[in-house]
Formats: sequence, structure tokens, C-alpha cells
Amino acid sequence: MDARSNAAPVIIKRKKVIAGGGHHGGAWKVAYADFVTAMMAFFLLMWLLGATTEKQRRGIADYFSPTVPINRISGGGSGAFGGNSVFSEDSLAQNGTGASNLHSTESRQARGDLGVTPEEAGVLEPSLAEVQSRLEARSGESLASDDILRHIVTRVTDEGLIIEIFDLGDAPLFERATAEPTATLRAIADLLASVLALTENGLAIAAHIRAHPVVLADNPVWDLSAARANRMRLLLEAAGTPGARIRRVTGHGDRVPVTENPMAIRNNRLEVILLRADPDAR
Repeated sequence: MDARSNAAPVIIKRKKVIAGGGHHGGAWKVAYADFVTAMMAFFLLMWLLGATTEKQRRGIADYFSPTVPINRISGGGSGAFGGNSVFSEDSLAQNGTGASNLHSTESRQARGDLGVTPEEAGVLEPSLAEVQSRLEARSGESLASDDILRHIVTRVTDEGLIIEIFDLGDAPLFERATAEPTATLRAIADLLASVLALTENGLAIAAHIRAHPVVLADNPVWDLSAARANRMRLLLEAAGTPGARIRRVTGHGDRVPVTENPMAIRNNRLEVILLRADPDAR
């Protein structure tokens, strides 16, 4: 018997050695390129937001708005980045004059222009201009002392001549938190009645109140502003202004501040508006 018949067989295993990781395709390169492109677009957007004004950003937004027919009229303005929003306060398309109507009202107005042509906004009727001149002492015939005039400013709007009378820290118009007028307001009312007698235009009276530092369960600003506006009406009528000239009396509460701080005393004010003559009545 062969002695080698009892020997275990020899098994040789050969391992295939692969150098490197092999080829997995180029998908990762495409993903990386997309990532770099997205980052570049992001930083470009950040730069654009920081380099443009609010008006320019509105113009860009309007340009990409889906309301194509509206954009053809006024979207974004005439320049590349010019123009305000194409929508007015009530989300209505502008007609190019700054508001939905040519003569905007208080309840429907744009944030920008007055809604009238520059000529209409800046030119007053002769009677209204005379009132403004008297109140500002430009004609040399002012009937008011400096203590009274420092409470009064005037401005011209599409509605007419607004005579604004406001509180000062050392001279309020009403007793604190009431509709009881002070001697200062009574003197102002007498002055206004004499000056308003130069015209026959209609009048509107509005009252505004400064905001309170905390939210109150029973906020008095609405009732108080309405009461103060009505009290101003009574003062004017007592001083000789015909009641038939007064077209409206409104209280606006603390909703229309004139300063950045809504709690500032300057927001306590009255507005006597000398309305423009009705075009249909001319």
C-alpha cells in the first residue's frame, strides 16, 4: 500500500486582489456641482437684498408677479428696479396716479402719492390760500400770538387744507383724559372761526389720541377722540362758524400716529380740514 494514501489533500485558495475602490460613476460630481450652484445663487440673493432699497425690491416682486396684465400697466415702474407696488390699500390695480381713484379718499388711498397731479396737490383755491397765509402769518396780518401759533401747522392735500392743532408738553388742548377744553384751545377755536369766515367751503373735524403704554380691557381712545372732535365742533359753532358748513366729525382713536412713538404727546391732536369746493358745484 502506498504510504501517501493517508495524507490530507492540499487545497490552494487564490484571492483576487483589487487595487483601489473601482469606478462608481460620476453622479457625485453632478451633485456637488448642483450644491455649488445653489450656494452661489443663495449668496447672490443675499447680496441683492442688501444692495437694493425697499422700493426696488417691490419692483422686482411685481416683475415676477403672475398678474401679467396688471404688470403691463404699472408693475415695477418705468426703470429696471423702479416703482412701488402695483396694489393700493384695497389690493386694487393702480391707474398710474398713485391710487385706485384719481381723487383718493381717506378710506381708499395709496401709501405713496396723493392721487392727484402735482398741480392739483400744490395749488389751493384763493380763499383756502388766504386762510393758510393768515394762519402762517405770511401776509403780515396774523391775528394770533406766538403762543397760539406754535400749536398749529398746516398742510395741503388733495382733500383740501388741513389745519392741525396739537398738544405741547407745557400746554395741552384738553384737560387730562377728558374732552374738557383748556383756555388755549378756546383761544385757538376763536382764531379759527374768524379765519374760516374768509371762506364758505365745507369743514371736516377729526381727533386723534396718543396710545396707552399697556393694552387696556376698556380702551378709552375711541370714545375720547370722538368726544374731543365733537367738542371742537361745538367750540367753532359757539365762535360763529355756521353748523351747516361742517360735513363730518370723526374720532380716529390712536390708529393714525404722526410720530414713531405712538405714545408721544404730539399724537394728541385735532384736524380741522377746509375742504376743496365740490367740482360739480362750480
